[in-house]
Amino acid sequence: MRSDKRESESEEEASLPLPANCDRLFRALTECHRRSGTDSRRRELQCRHLNRALGECVVMALCADEAEAVRSLCSSAGTSLKRSQCQRAQIGLSTCLSAHQQ
Repeated sequence: MRSDKRESESEEEASLPLPANCDRLFRALTECHRRSGTDSRRRELQCRHLNRALGECVVMALCADEAEAVRSLCSSAGTSLKRSQCQRAQIGLSTCLSAHQQ
């Protein structure tokens, strides 16, 4: 009965809207989780790269300009002006992502 619950939860997760270009990464992450079994630490270690790639894919698909601004303005230390611009870019990205949450 427990596996039935897991399968229905997995089907529910798969029905969430996902940018089309991220679908392949989602399927790969789902398969990685399936292969990793129930040990959450093992799953975290084995699937970390796919989890990060999927997260970046979704962020870039939804908020590409804001994500690129954070990447360019926050990539290295700089003047107080650059730090201020970085902070504004991070707030812009956060606002964009919040607008896409259900």
